[in-house]
Amino acid sequence: MSDADPAFLPATALARRIAGHRIGCREALELHIARCEEFNPVLNAVIATDFEGARRRADEADQALARGERWGPLHGVPMTVKESFDVAGYVTSWGAAEFKDYRPARTALCVERLLAAGAILFGKTNVPRFLGDLQTHNMLYGTTRNPWDPGRTPGGSSGGAAAALAAGMTALEVGSDIAASIRLPAHYCGLYGHKPTYGVVSPRGQLVPGRVALTDLAVVGPLARSAADLECALQLMAGPDDIDGLAWQVRLPGPHRARLADYRVAVMLEAAHAPVDGAVRQAILDLAEAIRAEGAHVSFEARPDFDTAEVDRLYQRLLGAALSGRQTEHAYRENLAAVARQAPDDTSYPAQMQQAAALSHREWLIANERRHVLRMKWAEFFGDYDLLICPAAATAAPPLAAEDPGEPFLRPLEIDGRPYPLAAQFFWAGYSGLAFLPSTVVPAGTTPDGLPVGAQVVGRQYGDLECLHFAGLLEQAYRGFVPPPGY
Repeated sequence: MSDADPAFLPATALARRIAGHRIGCREALELHIARCEEFNPVLNAVIATDFEGARRRADEADQALARGERWGPLHGVPMTVKESFDVAGYVTSWGAAEFKDYRPARTALCVERLLAAGAILFGKTNVPRFLGDLQTHNMLYGTTRNPWDPGRTPGGSSGGAAAALAAGMTALEVGSDIAASIRLPAHYCGLYGHKPTYGVVSPRGQLVPGRVALTDLAVVGPLARSAADLECALQLMAGPDDIDGLAWQVRLPGPHRARLADYRVAVMLEAAHAPVDGAVRQAILDLAEAIRAEGAHVSFEARPDFDTAEVDRLYQRLLGAALSGRQTEHAYRENLAAVARQAPDDTSYPAQMQQAAALSHREWLIANERRHVLRMKWAEFFGDYDLLICPAAATAAPPLAAEDPGEPFLRPLEIDGRPYPLAAQFFWAGYSGLAFLPSTVVPAGTTPDGLPVGAQVVGRQYGDLECLHFAGLLEQAYRGFVPPPGY
């Protein structure tokens, strides 16, 4: 990546270039618009735009700089946001036809905070229907493709966001994550992505239209092309809404270590019930050996003291329960009836999802209690280790599936040549997500056929800045974002 190419500069570096009058706000915007016009017809990542409104704001930003005013750390930086975030003047459909005409009156709180810091919003990026797939397709906007290989998915649900970033069509993005929807696209597209500690960033304005309650397990956070961009965006986005803000605020603790050599790191390459493709394992192993070579203490055996298979089952249960409020009364009754017909030993993915969708409040409380026991086990583990590194997903980006796949998580996924259900990816989402932990995906390498591989850096609860600091050290010492060929 060349510092001379503004299309692939980190957002924070572009902001410094703008502040130093080495590139204008309007000039930076026009560069990204031109790249959208060139590459988006193939990638289909940016699905709604307001170029004229963005041009007016960019001109105002240039005029402000000429007067000696700087709006904030992102002054003049062009960006897009995931379609599911409310933005006044845009449709927020969640990729669902029933919301194709929904235009919110107010912009999502975290997006407002980025705009207040000077960002220039010019568009929204594609999502799967109701954010419910690991590839990005819906009947309103079609399919988004991966710039590393247009025959493969960029992931989901923040797939449009990741594809646009990787192709240099936008400088910064905001996504959401309940089942790796930030982490998976970052991994598939060679980017940085941060899933914050649960509750650190207010989700106001990133909920299914008509809903206001915080969803269990779900967070919103940034995607970017550098660790510094993630930290800048998180610091701007973090904090409660105006109601909760009357009583509390967020002050994330800073990193405890200065150098890679100071860190105590556990590395987990796979789990017995969650196999990982050999190319992904090798990339993470190479990263771990590089960390060890820097002088860090690296253990391939240290783990939190619990059964990972139990974590997987519990995560699936609480994830399905978290999403069950969307189902109609008829669907709920059907799930109740299906559970009543199940064999007692049926642990298949469809059976688990039906059980989760029909969960009683008492059953949810029992599962939640067990979740908090595991949370305490994580806290004990982080008394001995600073971070845990593990895969973000079982494979690199898979080929695009049929555009109308039915139940998407029953699609086959090849891991080292053997078929598994796509839901096999879920363990790596839930391993840390179940316990509310922060996780940063960093570029770790490529597969033999040139696809990017990311590693997931998991930290203690509220240790977001530790994860991001470590990601920055890796970026300097080992590997950063690399643009896909041809972009």
